[in-house]
Amino acid sequence: MKYFRSLPYCFAFCFLGLFSCTENTYVYEVNEINVEPNNAEKDKIKASGQYIAILYANLFQTALSPSELVDYAELIASIGDKQVAYETIIAKFLSSPDVVIPSKSEMDSNVGQFVIDTYQRFYVRNPSQAEKTYFVNYLESRPDVTPELVYFSFATSAEYNYY
Repeated sequence: MKYFRSLPYCFAFCFLGLFSCTENTYVYEVNEINVEPNNAEKDKIKASGQYIAILYANLFQTALSPSELVDYAELIASIGDKQVAYETIIAKFLSSPDVVIPSKSEMDSNVGQFVIDTYQRFYVRNPSQAEKTYFVNYLESRPDVTPELVYFSFATSAEYNYY
């Protein structure tokens, strides 16, 4: 008898349990984004001739003559360490009065644009927001850094060796 008195309560509890639960379905429309490093497509290393020709064009905004290209290629081949040869050639190019490079005052007047222009000039891409923020903060906190030093660092970077 005792069980029969609690039976209506059980039915009521089951009835409420069945109809009180409703299914809430949320649909979030999120676009899938494939996240890769900015230089993910660059997987072929530049040959010495390509490196010098592109470097010269980036720094002087004109093409290197074929005879000079051969001379620089022979110079690189004659030095055992290719990176040392590249650094020496870059330093020579940057010390030339014909190099097309912004002045320190131009760089300081709009550091953000200088960073964007430098990335486009050397890496043929825009910097990510993190890259831009890092370089803007770096350049603004170090007044002794010149455009020549920035260009030297970009020209000797690992990403610049690839296309």
